[in-house]
Amino acid sequence: MKEFNYVIIGGGCAGLSLAYELEINKKLKDKTLAIVEPRDEYKRDKTWSFWRVSDHNFNDCVKKSWSNFTINTRDHTKHIDCKNTPYETIDSELFYKKILKSLHKNPNIEFYKNINQISISNSFIFNSLNNLSEYKNNLWQHFSGIEIETDRDFFDEEVFNLMDFDCDQREKVHFFYTLPFSKNKALIETTWISDLTDESIKDYDNQLKDYLKNYLKLINYKVIFKETGAIPLFYPKKDKKINQIEIGSAGGMTRLSTGYTFLNIQNHSKYIRENIENIKNIKNFEIQSKYRFLDNIFLKVLKKNPTKMPKIFYKMFSCSPETVINFLSNKSNFKEDFEIITKMPKWMFLRQLF
Repeated sequence: MKEFNYVIIGGGCAGLSLAYELEINKKLKDKTLAIVEPRDEYKRDKTWSFWRVSDHNFNDCVKKSWSNFTINTRDHTKHIDCKNTPYETIDSELFYKKILKSLHKNPNIEFYKNINQISISNSFIFNSLNNLSEYKNNLWQHFSGIEIETDRDFFDEEVFNLMDFDCDQREKVHFFYTLPFSKNKALIETTWISDLTDESIKDYDNQLKDYLKNYLKLINYKVIFKETGAIPLFYPKKDKKINQIEIGSAGGMTRLSTGYTFLNIQNHSKYIRENIENIKNIKNFEIQSKYRFLDNIFLKVLKKNPTKMPKIFYKMFSCSPETVINFLSNKSNFKEDFEIITKMPKWMFLRQLF
């Protein structure tokens, strides 16, 4: 069987981002790469969003960006300006097309559907896959969303809604998320933060229909896209291997308090590219330890006090927009960290330290 210098297992966001980073920086000019991905075709299947706190390779894949957003509870609504760090959404179909067009030009890069089709004994492996079925009792951010098109102008396309907690919580953490792409098109998601064992909260279609009808007062619309997913809010166990690095969520690139992963993947890909010649000896790339520590406390509070989380999230955004966005995007300084911490219910959080 054919051998390769590098093998990427999983041709999703993390795997393709890394392959593209290596390719555009000429790291595969005299090296071979196999990408193992079972899907038959690439089509739009995901929506990746983030505050633009750093550059990335996919400006031409940004579907929409916003400079204003809202967050609301049952009693209050907060309007927030984020023009210094706009919120961007990547269209996965444009992302796939851009990367595949580039990779297919290099004869040193080949795609396979099964790992058994190649020899990996002498390859360095970048693995984005992880068997998470045993972690159903852990916390997840699970969601389902639909992009709809209305028969009239309805949305304010300049303002997105980050979290709408004015909905049925069912004693868990539940909110709706709305990204208006135009006056008559928007992606609307129902999002839960909980374990995956409670089937009663997975009636996503009914939740979306109810929200559109009874909260947004929308009846005439058509669904043009649908997505469903689950983001692990925990770090999977990693077996340390000499010739393998985990990437993506499998490599700990998800920020646990938010679920944001896309920019962390891009930064990890750059780190690997910068050190590819010495890949077997590089230090592990991780989200900063202070965020890992604070997120762990935050999620413990969330798990024990789910009904209090809407007010806690809302209060967090009473800090300056730059402070909150920097904190949620791994860019905060000590002063900003302290400001965030002071907005949290002190005793509730202190109890989780012991």
